[in-house]
Amino acid sequence: MPTLETTVHGLRFKNPFVIGSGPPGTNANVIRKAFDEGWGGAVAKTVSLDASKVINVAPRYARMRSGDAKEVYGWENIELISDRAFDVWLEEFDSLKQSHPEGILIASIMEEYRKDCWHEIVERCQAVGVDALELNLSCPHGLPERKMGAAMGENPDIVSEVTGWVMEVASVPVWAKMTPNITHIADPGRSALEAGAHGLAAINTILSVMSVDLKTLRPQPTVEGYSVPGGYSCKAVRPIALRMVMQLAQMMKEPFADRSISGIGGIESGEDAAQFILLGSHLVQVCTGVMIHGYGMVEKMSESLLAFMESHGFETIDDFRGASLPYFSTHADLVARQAKAKAAAKARREGMVEKDAQWSGDEFVAQSDRLVSND
Repeated sequence: MPTLETTVHGLRFKNPFVIGSGPPGTNANVIRKAFDEGWGGAVAKTVSLDASKVINVAPRYARMRSGDAKEVYGWENIELISDRAFDVWLEEFDSLKQSHPEGILIASIMEEYRKDCWHEIVERCQAVGVDALELNLSCPHGLPERKMGAAMGENPDIVSEVTGWVMEVASVPVWAKMTPNITHIADPGRSALEAGAHGLAAINTILSVMSVDLKTLRPQPTVEGYSVPGGYSCKAVRPIALRMVMQLAQMMKEPFADRSISGIGGIESGEDAAQFILLGSHLVQVCTGVMIHGYGMVEKMSESLLAFMESHGFETIDDFRGASLPYFSTHADLVARQAKAKAAAKARREGMVEKDAQWSGDEFVAQSDRLVSND
């Protein structure tokens, strides 16, 4: 009987499904809801030491729908990190671990380019019992002037330095969250791992402009007639996320085999999750999907992932994690493989009887042998 239970860096997850950092983890009430519905873990909305600098606007979302205007497949947000006081978050982290000790609680943290700030936020989060940390080095909008978020994550040297600061004081597992808004995601990923991070979370949202209203000529989402580029998510980003997870997994295969990947990007079903795991993910995070389908979606995702595992005879997540990675190659190799296959097929066809008139009494046995497919 297959099981979804999995242990990553000593943390026991009842299943690999984790609430992604954002609105679905915006306070203790909604995180409790997630744990009650059966999620294996939850990454809280990103916190910082000084929430006074965080001022959100409304509206702050824009959606892209299919032609029949029913299915949402693209979602842009210009939302910032948590605007709630850090002390309030510490109280809620403590409360969550008291009420749901089995739920894996991950604090997402972001700070300015200052060692003392990163040390303080790590130590204070750990002191109230969070199970792990996720370093937000990848938010694509908001506070770039403070070198926060993607302003850090796009620079491998800064990623290395900041991750190193964190690892000096971290006593729990640490994932560094990667930005997709970069040419080679493996570069900052490698820097984070070399600096000691236990794993990588990928991907954060993709910097985007959702649309322009052709009546008003204003970009969306519009705030008093103006906008800024925001983070794009939902199922439309899944192919990009899968590619980047694959690239990170290939980079990690040899020197970082003991590290992990928390896959993110357009996951809304167990089948989606299976694809990320097949490409090397240990865990999978869902954020926008919860905003569309609700916290209860984890039940159906679990059922469909178990069905996939049972259909292939997989007993655990580790049984098929990374199983599809060996099938990625180069275009030159694909050409060579296809040429070899065509040559082999041609050789097989030579001498095969294709019409009844070709049968020969003297060659009857040999001709019969050539038509056999399973020898």
